[in-house]
Amino acid sequence: MGNSSSSTTTFTLIPKLRSSDQPTITNHNNTTMSSQQPTTSQGGPKATGGMSGAVPTPANAHLGDQTGEKPKAFDSGGAIGKQFNATGAIGQIGEAVGGPLSSSGVIGKQFTDKGAIGGTIQDTLGGTK
Repeated sequence: MGNSSSSTTTFTLIPKLRSSDQPTITNHNNTTMSSQQPTTSQGGPKATGGMSGAVPTPANAHLGDQTGEKPKAFDSGGAIGKQFNATGAIGQIGEAVGGPLSSSGVIGKQFTDKGAIGGTIQDTLGGTK
């Protein structure tokens, strides 16, 4: 006569939730969020689309007008061209030395956007994107 062992398995039925019955979660700021809403690792709601640069703020005001037109790199307002202005990294050296290398000097004025060298670059490589 063999050993007969009986085992009992218990199942618990969990009702399926309808979309209107979705549970809510309260985060560390005591704000209620739906469990279906995407969240960041800090628990806050996740941004859904768009780019931060699309909203004009004082922080991105220097990036040109909000129509999408930005100066080309060699334009007098572009990433490279603005370095040759009197306040730019290269232009400041000429201003500090002064004399013929300043923006109003014989050599320095050739590198402004109206000078022979700077003006040619402005006309050929400048403009907007």
